[in-house]
Amino acid sequence: MSDRNDRWGDLLRRANRGDGAAYAAFLTECAPVIRNIVRARSGGGDEVEDVVQEVLLAIHAKRHTWREADPVTPWLYAIARYKTVDLWRRRKGGTPVPIEDVAEVLPDERSDEVMAARDLAGMLDRIDARSAGIVRAVGIEGESAGEVGARLGMSEGAVRVAYHRAMQRLKEMAAAETGRTG
Repeated sequence: MSDRNDRWGDLLRRANRGDGAAYAAFLTECAPVIRNIVRARSGGGDEVEDVVQEVLLAIHAKRHTWREADPVTPWLYAIARYKTVDLWRRRKGGTPVPIEDVAEVLPDERSDEVMAARDLAGMLDRIDARSAGIVRAVGIEGESAGEVGARLGMSEGAVRVAYHRAMQRLKEMAAAETGRTG
């Protein structure tokens, strides 16, 4: 884990200084591990890839908050944990699995969502501003639907519906761009 943490820390430091190749390598290496963590903590299901995309979006939006003197893996695992907790809340239940139980999970060889993670910021720019703002506030910043609704003059339920619809549009855009369906 120390080697992984050191390598990922180096890649993210370089990425935060503008090195696009380092950022792509960072996402390529951490995405499969994040997927395994989300899958293990959520019990699997159709929502795993959606949560992985939410985690990658959060990493992209919040990568400047990582303190370079700190190990990067606990920061990543915390984001994955919080996004998975959001999934449990949406499901109204679930069986949590301690992060320590999956911290050493080896990544699988797939990395197709790295491109999706890179493109996600661009896709947010292609949906309407209100929906993109809701996705950023709820999905990335971690604000509650009530907080966002109060700020936008919407009910909590309306924010949840708008968030769900925006995430569905993003998922459809990503599938269309990669030639996948579903």
